[in-house]
Amino acid sequence: MSLQPGQPAPQFTLVSAQLKEVSLSDFKGKKVVLHFFPMAFTGTCITQLCTMRDSFGYYDGLNAVILGISVDSPFTLAKFKEENNYQFELLSDFNKEVSTAYGCIYKEFVLGLKGVSKRAAFVIDEDQKIIYAEVLEVATDLPDFNAIAGAVK
Repeated sequence: MSLQPGQPAPQFTLVSAQLKEVSLSDFKGKKVVLHFFPMAFTGTCITQLCTMRDSFGYYDGLNAVILGISVDSPFTLAKFKEENNYQFELLSDFNKEVSTAYGCIYKEFVLGLKGVSKRAAFVIDEDQKIIYAEVLEVATDLPDFNAIAGAVK
């Protein structure tokens, strides 16, 4: 089941790398760019999030918030955030509920690991409806950053 533009975004509350609860509803009235990624410290994930880090100012100027989500623990994400100077929150979907709700979870990943987030990007509008959805089946593919930027604008 994949989410389509026009559908309400599934609501969630997750623990951030700062060990604070962050809810999607906290950002009502802003656009939200959700980036799901398989695992911290892996090459393509770093590229995905560093691209967002380096274009952070662009989103900041558009009343938009960026959130990164993976099934890593908050402690792993804290280290990942610190090492890469990400200015946006990284959220731990350790229990895999949000990745499942957004239809972006691998039953089987590499090394026999199960229940890992697929690389995916969603843009959610001010009313918490999905306006852009991209779920990648191949973990080494990157989301379409131009399309994401266009959806936010």
